[in-house]
Amino acid sequence: MRHYEIALIVHPDQSNQVDVMMDKYKEDIESSGGKVHRQEDWGRKHLAYPIKKIYKAHYLLMNIECDQDTLDKLNYNFRFNDAILRNLIVSRKKAITEESIMMINKDKD
Repeated sequence: MRHYEIALIVHPDQSNQVDVMMDKYKEDIESSGGKVHRQEDWGRKHLAYPIKKIYKAHYLLMNIECDQDTLDKLNYNFRFNDAILRNLIVSRKKAITEESIMMINKDKD
């Protein structure tokens, strides 16, 4: 299995559904033998540029370990979920479990 980092930008009107979405994706990953190493909710942030006339969005980050079939299924779900404005999947060499810089800065505030 390979390691991936997934960043999601969710429509701000769907912010209350973020926990349900993350639980569903986590369940999909773990049911196929994968593992979630890190799951972060960065909250609402301003977008660098408007997407569909939206200026703020909810940011999420996950570091996972899964096979290609599970990754394809997740990517398919991201593409056809209207709540997800953008997604980014990056392959990583190893599992990342420590907090991201965004969460460290959030804790300082």
